[in-house]
Amino acid sequence: MRTGRLTGSMVGIIVLTLTAAGCGLSGSSGDSDSTAGGCKVDKGNVGSGKLTGEVKGNITFQTTNLKKDFGSFFNGVIKSFEKAHPGTSVKWIDDPGDSTFTQRTVADAQACTLPDVLNLNAETATALTKAGYLLNLGVKDSSVGKPFVPAFWKSSTFKDASGSALHTVLPWYTGGIVLTYNTDLLEKAGIDPAKPPTTIFGLFADYEKIAKSAKGKYYATMANPIWRIPADFDQMNIKTLSSDGKSAVFADDPRTTQWVAWMAKLYKEGAMPKDSLSSSNDPSTPYTQGKVAYGSTNPSYVRFVKQNSPSIYAKTAVGQQPFDALGHTTGAPQYISVAATSKHAPVALAFAEYLTNAENQTAWAKDPDVVIFPTTTTSLNDPFFQKVGGNDQFAQARKLVADQLKTTTAYQTNLSPAVQNAIVSQVQLAMQGKKSAAQAVQDAQAKANELLKQAG
Repeated sequence: MRTGRLTGSMVGIIVLTLTAAGCGLSGSSGDSDSTAGGCKVDKGNVGSGKLTGEVKGNITFQTTNLKKDFGSFFNGVIKSFEKAHPGTSVKWIDDPGDSTFTQRTVADAQACTLPDVLNLNAETATALTKAGYLLNLGVKDSSVGKPFVPAFWKSSTFKDASGSALHTVLPWYTGGIVLTYNTDLLEKAGIDPAKPPTTIFGLFADYEKIAKSAKGKYYATMANPIWRIPADFDQMNIKTLSSDGKSAVFADDPRTTQWVAWMAKLYKEGAMPKDSLSSSNDPSTPYTQGKVAYGSTNPSYVRFVKQNSPSIYAKTAVGQQPFDALGHTTGAPQYISVAATSKHAPVALAFAEYLTNAENQTAWAKDPDVVIFPTTTTSLNDPFFQKVGGNDQFAQARKLVADQLKTTTAYQTNLSPAVQNAIVSQVQLAMQGKKSAAQAVQDAQAKANELLKQAG
């Protein structure tokens, strides 16, 4: 359902290649020959004018790895759209969403053969927007953002070649984060399960209490810090990268060193299994065995516990992941975009809006085979997300995330795997006692900057 993360160096290469291949959006409603990224397009697709034209014609709709599990649902959406708009036809294709997704999509853009409506990740949308291959949705339909959570819509922008932020995407489905924990293990440590901490350091303090209580019989969480970087920094409102993304700045904030010092202390005191520092960071199995107090932060994990370990589920509760200094959560949605090269852009835009409207987002989110969350305000207020009965912790997890998403933004720090691993490796050295927290942070920033400089 999601495409692989593109490395920072690859993003730079792709953006450079696309920019060289075309000059971005050009032309206006008065041009006889308009272009988008070097491709000749209908003059109405570019410039500042509102998109007009008859909703008739054939388009291609591309998703990433959805057809196998959700063929029936999306075929139904397509049929209902075609019925509502006689004279339209939507051909659905499904990309596997593998590690070459972005490269293949870029090749399609350069060949002027992009599908009309595309399911994109943030990295691909970044490259295509900069080179001018996506329709400026906010301009072509000024009301297009109304259904979405306001903060989510406001933050769902990407920059063109001039650096201007454009709404070239519609936020589609997203995930969420919750605290999942074993109430018995928390109570043994003197922690009130009904009062989850509101800060990352408050959560660390609870980890420490568990370590002192458990004395090696069980643990608080897993040690590998890879899933916490840069997520914890984002929630603490620690700036990881400079505004232009070309340099690391996290060492400039003293709280980063405090964070690393906490991680080293917790590891030394036994809050985490020693053998989990560089191995899998997935607590799924040890949590269902009662060996760790905190489970996965993915809300779908609660359903996994319910299905696979009823005895642990009976002791499981969910709480709010700390908002910390940021004050809200952040989301990383999948997006829907319209190609500026579409020969039937009015049809493509109408279908993109139909696909992402509240009714269709809510219907898909209710599919029993998927745990996703919609991005429209109406959908998040649906009783499906708001009603919780009895000891249904899975329903409670849904409600918590739905409430989080009402104030969420799409602003998340995206690090290439190389940069992330460089930072993580230095934190691991500090956790092993091989470096001081302060030295590890400084070294991590230096190594990150080397990689960012290489990526351009």
